Amino acid sequence: MSTNSSAGQKNRTNNQDPAPAEASIQTQGKHWRYELDDEGIAWLHFDKANSATNVLSAAVLEELDAQLALIENKLPRGLIILSDKQNGFIAGADIKEFGPFADSSEATGLIRGGQLVFEHLAQLQCPTVSMIHGFCLGGGMELALACSHRVALDDPRTRLGLPEVKLGIHPGFGGSTRLPHLVGAPAAMDLMLSGRTISARAAQRIGMIDAAVPERQLKRAAIMMVKKPPTVAPGKRRWRALTNNFLVRPVLAAMMRRQVSKRAPASHYPAPYALIDLWATHAGNPPKMLAEEAASVARLVTGATAQNLIRVFFLQEQLKSQGKSASKKSNRNRSKTMPLETQHVHVIGGGVMGGDIAAWCALQGFQVTVQDQRHEALAQVLKRASVLFKKRFKKTYLVQAAMDRLQPDRDGLGVERADVIIEAIFENIEAKQSLYRELEPRMKKDALLATNTSSIPIETLSEVLKRPERLVGLHFFNPVAKMQLVEIVRGSGTDDKVVKQAAAFTRQIDRLPLTVKSSPGFLVNRVLMPYLMEAVLLEAEGVPGVVIDKAATGFGMPMGPIELADTVGLDICLSVAEILGEQLGLAVPERLRQLVNEGRLGRKSGQGFYHYKDGKALKEKPGRDYKAPDDVEDRLILRLLNEAAACLREGIVEGADLLDAGIIFGTGFAPFRGGPMHYVEESGSAPLLGRMGVLKQRHGERFEVDVGWPVEAEKVPGTGATTN
Repeated sequence: MSTNSSAGQKNRTNNQDPAPAEASIQTQGKHWRYELDDEGIAWLHFDKANSATNVLSAAVLEELDAQLALIENKLPRGLIILSDKQNGFIAGADIKEFGPFADSSEATGLIRGGQLVFEHLAQLQCPTVSMIHGFCLGGGMELALACSHRVALDDPRTRLGLPEVKLGIHPGFGGSTRLPHLVGAPAAMDLMLSGRTISARAAQRIGMIDAAVPERQLKRAAIMMVKKPPTVAPGKRRWRALTNNFLVRPVLAAMMRRQVSKRAPASHYPAPYALIDLWATHAGNPPKMLAEEAASVARLVTGATAQNLIRVFFLQEQLKSQGKSASKKSNRNRSKTMPLETQHVHVIGGGVMGGDIAAWCALQGFQVTVQDQRHEALAQVLKRASVLFKKRFKKTYLVQAAMDRLQPDRDGLGVERADVIIEAIFENIEAKQSLYRELEPRMKKDALLATNTSSIPIETLSEVLKRPERLVGLHFFNPVAKMQLVEIVRGSGTDDKVVKQAAAFTRQIDRLPLTVKSSPGFLVNRVLMPYLMEAVLLEAEGVPGVVIDKAATGFGMPMGPIELADTVGLDICLSVAEILGEQLGLAVPERLRQLVNEGRLGRKSGQGFYHYKDGKALKEKPGRDYKAPDDVEDRLILRLLNEAAACLREGIVEGADLLDAGIIFGTGFAPFRGGPMHYVEESGSAPLLGRMGVLKQRHGERFEVDVGWPVEAEKVPGTGATTN
């Protein structure tokens, strides 16, 4: 039986170099399959049972250790570890096993167990090779690092990295110990501290893998690494050792802390700083560092930040499941056996939002036509798209292919052949309805008609349609290329099939769908706008913008509300606020109207609350004698929480978890807090409501507690709220 006989490998090994000779020995476990070919090379296949993806669980590691014991007992010429899953090598550890733990000692035991298995692999007295395709992340990368050599498929789908910091921890199965010595401390620490993933070629350049090869050469390269193991040039070896030297580490560690502090305060995200301290203190003693690595990860994973970031991971998976009927791959990457229903997207509106939606769809592999009467608008669409494509694609031919998929369409000729039509013109009911009257007779029978409206009810817009049930909202957020969330806005008459189709399309373009009820502002704008308006009121009262923004970022928001308003555009903020003001009674500060009337629209005009130079805000700090009010943070955050409670009460989304997911991925709400409703639960509603009562007395009725607020056992003084 040859090593390419498994179903998972069969499709990937067609047209490759000749496979190894017929296997003479074979054993099959639940998750691992061992084969020894006639050349004396062992092949250990990973195919996690009852799972579409390879992940490392306690049971998987236990079986791997048993396989390694058998291999150790009768050493082969070499060992090659590979995956039988089509989608990749190993996605990491099974996050479902990340707690809750009784205490850190329980977590330490689990982590040390994994370390011992990988150390067992590292100590085998024969060449060991990881043969990687697709994703190789977290624990999967740590397994690969425990091998003596690594080869990866040179393909856009191959991604390697140690992204544990995004879960509030750092590598714990030996990755933080091995990688700095393998590639040098600067490259290793940059990867681990950022959590970013890299391509096979980039991994080869830094020495993380030994070779990145085409599919036809993958097996041959793995075999050759067993027969003739590659070596590292002496100069590179000496330089990598120097970067881990005990005299150099304190200097590099100080630089790393400064860089990390710019994007992740230690009080909010302790993991990067724990990793830096671990490396700076113990990198010269690998056995000691392994023990300290396990203890450090155990402390982190049992802390609130990690548990909340793990919660965010599962919230993200919950959003993905809303579009599960879609292929999870884009047009350019999809399996040949899984055709994509949507082939052609037509976007109407060549403004920043419409143009960026069109460019994003083209980036994901769809044929896209973008319609606008203005030649200059279409020219700007292509210009911005070119910038996006060049950032995303390293190869010129891929950039050109994406540009070829994006076609200006001044006369709207793409309407008749489009599978999805996205209207992204300005927020005007009459203009949108007039457009729909024109579109409906020309559309394909089953085409999806979507609007990117940010505030107008779907029921109002669909009144002019003969088939009103076909209209759905696809509400993107700016900037489209960075914001993952798309609200799927369901009108009272929107067909269930249309909602599912919209969610599926959202996953096809690699975005997170959240179904929301058609209601003023939907979810994200509804919750965000009172928060922004309170910031404007604070600024109008004389509180400097930098003080307001610092209060928000101190809470954990990624950007302060004053800078956020400037970034969104003050004219857009005013438009949405006025619409919500009419429908929900939201007061619009005169200060906002004043700035818009003066042409100070924010970043795009060079002036808003801040002045801008080369796109960056020039922020003046208040004088030393300035004393900020003591309730700035409360005024901002409690208005946001109160509106979130109102949305939950009104059923804008189905449950607190989806509300938390929407606000995290739609506004950037402090991820380490787990979402607004989770934050209320963790903090206890009684003290928060008490602070609301104080704010109501100081500032008025806008701080009236919504009856949807989750409350506890007694009446909260000063609020009138009775808890259950």
